[in-house]
Amino acid sequence: MLRFSRTKIVATLAVILIGLSLAVPSFFSAEQRKGFMASLPGWFPSWIVPQRAIVLGLDLQGGSQILLEIDRNDLIRSQTTGLRDDVRRTLREAGITPEGGIQLIPRGVQIRISDPANRAKALPKLRELSQPISNAMVAQAGGQTLDVTDRPDGTIQLLLTDAGLTDRTRRAVTQAIEVIRRRIDFGGTKEPSIQQQGADRVLVQVPGLQDPQQLEDQLGKTAKLEFRMLADSPSGDVDMLTNKDEGGGKVPVERRVMADGGDLTDAQPAFDQQSHEPMVSFKFNLKGAQRFGQATSENVGRRMAIVLDNEVVSAPRINTPITGGSGQITGNFTVKQANDLSILLRAGALPAKLTVVERRVVGPGLGNDSIEAGKKATMVAGILVIVFMFATYGVFGFFANIALLVHVGLILGLMSVLEATMTLPGIAGIVLTIGTAVDSNVLIYERVREEVRAGRSIVSALQAGFDKAFATIIDSNSTMAIAALILFFLGSGPVKGFAVVFILGILTTVITAVTLTRMMIALWYNYARPKALPF
Repeated sequence: MLRFSRTKIVATLAVILIGLSLAVPSFFSAEQRKGFMASLPGWFPSWIVPQRAIVLGLDLQGGSQILLEIDRNDLIRSQTTGLRDDVRRTLREAGITPEGGIQLIPRGVQIRISDPANRAKALPKLRELSQPISNAMVAQAGGQTLDVTDRPDGTIQLLLTDAGLTDRTRRAVTQAIEVIRRRIDFGGTKEPSIQQQGADRVLVQVPGLQDPQQLEDQLGKTAKLEFRMLADSPSGDVDMLTNKDEGGGKVPVERRVMADGGDLTDAQPAFDQQSHEPMVSFKFNLKGAQRFGQATSENVGRRMAIVLDNEVVSAPRINTPITGGSGQITGNFTVKQANDLSILLRAGALPAKLTVVERRVVGPGLGNDSIEAGKKATMVAGILVIVFMFATYGVFGFFANIALLVHVGLILGLMSVLEATMTLPGIAGIVLTIGTAVDSNVLIYERVREEVRAGRSIVSALQAGFDKAFATIIDSNSTMAIAALILFFLGSGPVKGFAVVFILGILTTVITAVTLTRMMIALWYNYARPKALPF
């Protein structure tokens, strides 16, 4: 226990110094960090210097706010397009061909089937497309999503009902909130505030972001990805879409969707091995891989249109079937565009276009008095703990205090690497981890004291104290980690931020309260050779 090799000492000190150095940028402003980097000589490798810093939360420094509204017309257009595809599939399965095709009308579609027998066969199947509107929260149902009308002239109309549109808007807002959260906070550390406002609006606040336009650019794209086939002619069941890959001209694209972004499991920026241009590589789930493989197998030699938000970004020719469930998207992207697109695709498509109602920069939610009070509480708590430990355990308390300061520094270093957001609950999490870190030292020291009272020598008591207390420390920290993980996965905003800080504190406790303290006590004993415990 009291023998630490030089390699272990150097490794421990190296980990601590690296962790503390990572926290340094958080004590300087962005301008100061940029100025320091600009002052470095050209030959000096910039990657050695830590540059990431902790972001203060919305309650401490303010940020950007944007109010978004579900575009009802786009939602209706999306619903009617989906309804048209459902009607086409239903009639195809029934072996019925409507006269004049399927026509889009305001808030629905209509078809004409003159043959009474075919009409009688189609109507029950078309009425099955109308689903009851239910509210799972109150276990009530009322109304239908579609109104199916059979006219005497053989025309059948399927119209979206008001109740159906209201229900779809409600579900679209809920889905949009989750997509927005994944786009903004894909790492789980930025702590944005995303709330529903009214029936069809979403309020988004991001701490530390002083440019609302940047937030709008991130949320303004629907990111609806579809894989279709280029049509041979502009006639028939096709859409004329802009082809960004070939100068912005219009090209005919079949309306049938072979696969879509909902089946993606991953999307990452990459570089084309031949042209060395940025691109996006993607992977499908099992269902998407089967659909994509079948589509490419049936259309070898044809060009597939990769459609993003109703624009063709790429139209490669299918030379061989692609059955591996992965592919690439190219389109003269910059590195930033490829990275942004991969984030959008991983987050998923928005259910409808979001219209910006308001954008502005917001100030801190807490006044300076509240912020200063939080800082003061943290300092007072730390000082009282340090004084108590030194008064109770003497030189061992001094070692615990050094480990405590390193513990706080490592938390800040890890938060800097993650670019985590520090809010007032996060500060409370640091204060709490101060107590839990010291608690580990108390368990060790009291165990050592009991072993000495039982007649053991100092060396044997120290060995037994660390060994026997270690299991207790692991058990107590494990239970706290479980609670913190539940807060992280089920909480949001400041609650999740508190959980992040607390989890980081639990991880650093193992390094500081056990390894570092043990090393300092071993070095002290080998130097002082005491005959009795100093407490």
